[in-house]
Amino acid sequence: MAEGVSIRPRNGKGEAATAAFGQAKPGKSAATRQRILDVAAATFLRKGYAATTLNDIAKASRLRAASLYYHFDSKEQLLDVVLLTGVERLFQAVRQAVEAVPPEANRLARVEAAIGAHLAVLIEGGDYTSCAMRIFGQLPPAVQRRQMPRREAYGEYWRTLLADAAAAGELRPDLDLSLARMFLFGALNWTPEWFKRGRGATAAAARQLSRLFLAGLARD
Repeated sequence: MAEGVSIRPRNGKGEAATAAFGQAKPGKSAATRQRILDVAAATFLRKGYAATTLNDIAKASRLRAASLYYHFDSKEQLLDVVLLTGVERLFQAVRQAVEAVPPEANRLARVEAAIGAHLAVLIEGGDYTSCAMRIFGQLPPAVQRRQMPRREAYGEYWRTLLADAAAAGELRPDLDLSLARMFLFGALNWTPEWFKRGRGATAAAARQLSRLFLAGLARD
């Protein structure tokens, strides 16, 4: 993901994305719209984009299929909002974790905070973020193009974190930062597939995994 767009969700649900992909229609229930989004995130994640129909979402939302069109113009628009919400949640959590690192800390401490926050959101963050990370490759090209600026903004944020650590002499000098970033994303985004929350607190596990990843990046 990567380029410097400011992305901040308005709340923990899905309304932030409506600014980019359509506001709630006048007179319609915000609670109903939110229920549709929550159900859509879970359904897209479970069944994938192609296998999910508006009838599936309507039935699980306790609505008639035609009622969905009062809130969203198409399945693609509904998906756009779900995916953008997931990326926004991830971006804000990582940025807040990095900003909470004391100013006197080294640059690797910021990378470690970012890794821990990314993992914590993926493990605990629910269907929106998992959906954004896991089904992107299934999407029609038009949907992918609309989503790319947000995903690229997130990747660029990470590129800057790693570049700052390298400039400070805290990373191995032979490290290819682009490869390192993509390796990290691959490893981090796969973690929810095998991590079981019963094995321990998510925050503690995220800290341990952060240090494990950094061990391969840090300068001796």
